[in-house]
Formats: sequence, C-alpha cells, structure tokens
Amino acid sequence: MTGPAGAGDERASFGDDAGEMSHETEVEAPVEGASAPAEPVSDLLSDPTIEPESQPGSVEAEGPVEAEGSDVEGELPPSADEQLLERTADLQRLQAEFLNYKRRVDRDRELISQNATYKVLQPIVEVLDTIDRAREHGELEGGFKSVADQLERVVAGLGLTKFGAPGDEFDPTIHEALSHIGEDPDVAVTTAKVIAKSGYKINDRVVRAAQVLVVDPATPTE
Repeated sequence: MTGPAGAGDERASFGDDAGEMSHETEVEAPVEGASAPAEPVSDLLSDPTIEPESQPGSVEAEGPVEAEGSDVEGELPPSADEQLLERTADLQRLQAEFLNYKRRVDRDRELISQNATYKVLQPIVEVLDTIDRAREHGELEGGFKSVADQLERVVAGLGLTKFGAPGDEFDPTIHEALSHIGEDPDVAVTTAKVIAKSGYKINDRVVRAAQVLVVDPATPTE
C-alpha cells in the first residue's frame, strides 16, 4: 500500500540531511607537513627531560638581588666606633650648654641679691650722713655712739663701703662736683678739695656718688 506522496518526499529529505550531518562530523585526516597541536603547559612543566631554566614561565635574574634593608647607594651603616664618637660629641655639647646655663643662673642670682641689698641700703646712707656730721661736731658720745658704730658695722658686713676723701682726683663716674672753688697751685689735675657728703658703694656699684667741691690746677703765667 503506497502512502501519500508527501510522506515519501519527507523521508527522502530526512535521509539527505542525515548524510550531510555524517559528512560534517567526520574527522579530517592530518595533512602531511602540518604542525602537531601544542601540548599543554602543565605537561611541559612536569616533563623531567626539560631543564628548569628552559621551562616556560621561568624568569632569569638579571643581576644580584640586594638584601632587604641595605642602602640603595651602597653606603654602610655607621660602625660602633662612629656611633660612640657621635654620642660623645652630643654629650659634650649638652654639658657645655648646661655649664653656660648654670653660669647665667648664678650671675642672675647674684644680680638679684645685689639689687635687693641696694634697695635696702640706699635710704640708710642718709642716716650715715647724719652720723658723720655728729662725729665732726663732737656730738657722737654715749649710747648714741654705740648705736652708730653698730650700724656702720652691719652695713659694712652687707658690702656697703664709704669712699671720698679730700685730695682725691676728681672722677665724674664716682664724684658729683657741687662747685668749683678756684685754682690750687698744689694740684696737677682737678681735685676734690672738700667732701660735702661721702660716697657709698656696694662692691663696684655706686649707691651714691660723693658730693665734692673741686679745685683746678693753676693756670701757667707767661
């Protein structure tokens, strides 16, 4: 029994398609002279007959590898002797700075002490002037004399000293000239002839200049 014509045509067409698919999946034979497919890299690395430096992926060092922490420029770290010399120089510098600081502190402390003594003794010089006038007039007697002597000893112990006497060469740094009283042929330079008030010092510091009357040397005559 013969089927419909369309069914026969469909089977013929299916057969043709199957033949074409079989031809497409057929493996082609290797062509003579063609290169073989490359082997996997993992197989090459595991091959013992290949030298390590020729294996793929190996990197050849171009030069010596520098140790970690070394100086790039090739300078060596300082030796123990150099470090000792450097630390010794630092210690000497610190010691010199400390000595200079200590000298400044001592100088400032001494200056503060002198300023305090100056402020205390400056008003007392007026009392000492009164004692001097009483002594000149012969009024320094009895208990008053004892008090005056004790006061002079105390202020002398604090560093207060009296200066100025008739005949001293006039020095403007320690003398105050109240007046010129003429010329004196017996002097070669300007001289303190009369001491109105004595001067006082604390060490080299003038508490009060001596107040004096001065004379000049005589003018030579033609």
